[in-house]
Amino acid sequence: MIHTIKACIFDLDGVIVDTARYHYLSWKSLFKTMGFDFKEQDNEPLKGASRMHSLEIILDLAGLEKTMSEKDALCRKKNEIYLASIEEMTRNEILPGVAHLIETIQAHDISISLGSASRNARHILDLLEITNRFDAIVDGNDVHRGKPDPEVFLLASEKLGVPPHQCLVIEDAAKGIQAARNAGMLAVGIGDLANLDRADLVLPNLKNMTWTGLLKKLKSSMVS
Repeated sequence: MIHTIKACIFDLDGVIVDTARYHYLSWKSLFKTMGFDFKEQDNEPLKGASRMHSLEIILDLAGLEKTMSEKDALCRKKNEIYLASIEEMTRNEILPGVAHLIETIQAHDISISLGSASRNARHILDLLEITNRFDAIVDGNDVHRGKPDPEVFLLASEKLGVPPHQCLVIEDAAKGIQAARNAGMLAVGIGDLANLDRADLVLPNLKNMTWTGLLKKLKSSMVS
């Protein structure tokens, strides 16, 4: 199965750039005005979740109830805080190893797509100056269902013209790994094995990683 891979689909937050920190601080700032201290250890379930789902998770933690119109307003406010915070983002914030890995993927004529729940993904890629590295971009504006639903990855597969079983997903969230599995794709997790045990391979980061090296590690992991 590994030798037939024709496409690589990257998540954005926590894989290409550490926007998770920006998201956390934006939610924390928003909920501080509502009298709730949103702590960093409670941020893990938000990884890979849509903006509305993230809001609902925190509201549940805070024991707060809001109408749908109030939720919409809170989501807009959070996004305003978030967008203001990322405007100074530059390509220097691309996580170690990512740019080189993308270069080696392209050198092997492998198609590349983004598959992110973020509705700001295109803007972030522009800030990082890597938009043109992607053959397709699928973000939260393109899908109706968030991860672990496979919609975002299946749409990326469709846009690339590559069957799901020939796609490899790189993700940092348990919901994203499950979405990849639900799509019938191989999945590489970036982060802690305890949170990503459904992945075919888990790496702490992408430092010094090449496409050939990644496939070798993936093959070894699947054999063992």
